Amino acid sequence: MGIRMPIFFMMVKKSVLAKLSDRELEKYMELDNRFVPEAVKMAFQILEERGRIFSADEKVNIQNIIQNKIEAEQVQKQEEQEDLTDHFTTDSSAIRLYSRTLILTSSLFLGTLYGATLLALNFIKLQNYTRAIFTLSFGFIYVLFQYYAYQFLVENNLITSGRYSPEILPIVIGPVLLILIWVSSELKRLAYRSESYLIPILLAIVILIIIVTNYNGWFSSYFLMRILDR
Repeated sequence: MGIRMPIFFMMVKKSVLAKLSDRELEKYMELDNRFVPEAVKMAFQILEERGRIFSADEKVNIQNIIQNKIEAEQVQKQEEQEDLTDHFTTDSSAIRLYSRTLILTSSLFLGTLYGATLLALNFIKLQNYTRAIFTLSFGFIYVLFQYYAYQFLVENNLITSGRYSPEILPIVIGPVLLILIWVSSELKRLAYRSESYLIPILLAIVILIIIVTNYNGWFSSYFLMRILDR
């Protein structure tokens, strides 16, 4: 299942709606319209200001439409928050997986390949081998992307010592993409128990050795290397 898109279209300003004709504004109050509740309310107000007289039943219907949209937005926001939450359980029959929090935080310091490996192991446990191969491949490709992105920034003198150096972007984007892979999969709301940290620790030791040796500067843009260079 893909990532769910927002139910409603973008927010609009009243000054923009005021440029629409009465017929166009009427569409904002149709039962199955796809506009945000604030836009429906503004369209209603603009029509009233233009002298449009609504009956009591029409006003009730419009208020119901606005309220239903508000409730739908609240439900969607709650669902989106649940999608971005680790669903731990104490159920002894639940599968053991590496948590989203572990994958996100460890990827920031040990690199996207490290997080991709843990996420791929999760997919293997779920017997989703296609996603496992895709995720692991993404991790290896991202190492190349991050390296060349860093080289580009260095060659163009874009690296700074500030907190908001462009160098930070490749470091952060990788882990975020891993979470998007998680959210777009069957892991999104799957209840699970935390897996043992033995494999992550052993893998971290290997990755740490590789990062510290930093062969040919492949890992110069990692947070860990930034800390060690200080």
